[in-house]
Amino acid sequence: MSFDRLWADLAPVGRDPGSGGYHRHAWNAADAEARAWFTDAARARDLNVRTDRNGNLWAWWGEPAPGAVATGSHLDSVPDGGAFDGPLGVASALAAVDVLRERGLRPHRPLALAVFTEEEGGRFGVPCLGSRLSAGEIDPDRVRVLTDADGTTWAEAMDGADLDPAAMGPDPGTLDLLDAFVELHVEQGRHLADTPHALAAASTVWPHGRWRLDLTGRADHAGTTRLEDRADPMLPFARTVLAARASATAHDARATVGKVRVTPNGTNAIASRVSAWLDARAADRAALDAVVAGVRAEAGRSAAEHGVGLTVAQESDTPVVEFPHALRDRIAAVLERRVPEPGVPVLPTGAGHDAAVLAAHVPTAMLYVRNPTGVSHSPHEWADPEDCHTGVTALADVLQDLLERPVGEVAP
Repeated sequence: MSFDRLWADLAPVGRDPGSGGYHRHAWNAADAEARAWFTDAARARDLNVRTDRNGNLWAWWGEPAPGAVATGSHLDSVPDGGAFDGPLGVASALAAVDVLRERGLRPHRPLALAVFTEEEGGRFGVPCLGSRLSAGEIDPDRVRVLTDADGTTWAEAMDGADLDPAAMGPDPGTLDLLDAFVELHVEQGRHLADTPHALAAASTVWPHGRWRLDLTGRADHAGTTRLEDRADPMLPFARTVLAARASATAHDARATVGKVRVTPNGTNAIASRVSAWLDARAADRAALDAVVAGVRAEAGRSAAEHGVGLTVAQESDTPVVEFPHALRDRIAAVLERRVPEPGVPVLPTGAGHDAAVLAAHVPTAMLYVRNPTGVSHSPHEWADPEDCHTGVTALADVLQDLLERPVGEVAP
C-alpha cells in the first residue's frame, strides 16, 4: 500500500533521535520539511496545492467548487509527541486518493486534502489556530502577537516562512465550498484496545480549554531568607497542581498542569514568578466550569496565604461538539460494510481536533484508528500497520460514498 511509502518518508521529519518523539511546531524547520513532504506527495498525485491566507495547505482533486468533500488533519506535534497524532490522517488521505484512483473513480465533485497549521499549540500556546482563523473563531490581531518561549511572535515566525501575517483571517470562500469534512485520527485512549474493532466513529468532543495562571512573588536568597519572610510563588503553584487533580477527580473530568515557566529558575534563588498552564476538559460545560472554579479558588487562597499575586487568563475555549448524527450514522454504515465485526463503536473523546472547530461551519465527522497502547502525546503512541491499512481503505470507502451521493441524501 502506498501508505507505507508515505509513512516511511515522513517518519524521520522532526524526530528526536534520543527520545523518538517529535518536535514539529508551527513555522520551525521540521514543520517546513513536513509541509514540503505533503506538497511533493500531493503534486505527485496531480493534485493542485495551495496555501491559504492562514498558512493551511489545501490539495485539490478537481477544481474547487461548491459541493466539495474534504479530509485531512495536521502535521505539527506537541513537544516530544508521537508519530500518529495528526500525520496519520494526512498520510491516510493521500493514500486514500491512490485507492480511489485504483478503483477507477472519477469524482464529479472535487475532493480536498487539508493540512491545518498549529493544531497542537505546541509553539504558541493556542490550539487549532489554522482552523480557528479560517472559521473566524479567533481574532487575527490576537494571533499575530502570540509569542513562543523565545519571544518570537507568530507574525515574525509566519513572515520567516514567506507568508503574510497581515492577510490572516476568516476564509469563508473555502469553507463554504465544503459539503463535508472527515478527519481520520489515531485513537487517543484505550476504548478499542481490547476489542476486535480496528475503527470507530466519533460522537462528541468534550468541552475544553486552557488557562494561564501567573503567580508573582519576590526573588530572594534560598539560604539566607527566613521562611516567614518569603513571598514564594512555588508554594501556591504546588497547591494549584494538587487542586487540579482533586477538582478533576471530584467532577469525573480531566485537569492537567503540564507546562510551567519559573523565573529566575535558579537552584539557590527563591522564584519571583511562576507561570503555569491549566488544561481542563469535561463531559459537559457545567462540570468543566466547576473544575476550573475549584482550581482558581484554591490558587487564590494559597496565593493570599503566601503573599503572592495571582492573575488568571483564559487562552482558549472549545464548547462541546456533537457531530451530526445523520453523517455519523451514514459513515458508520459504510464502515460496517468493510469490517468483519458487527457494529462500529461510536466514541466520545476528550481530545480536541480541527474537525471540532470546523463542525460549527461544515458537516463534520471523525474516524478513529485503534491505538493498542492507549498512549498519545508521547513517543509511545502507536497504531499497528494492519490497522492503518484498514483505516486507509475505510477512509477511501467513506470519501467515495460522500463523493457519489450528496451528504444530505439518505442511503438506499
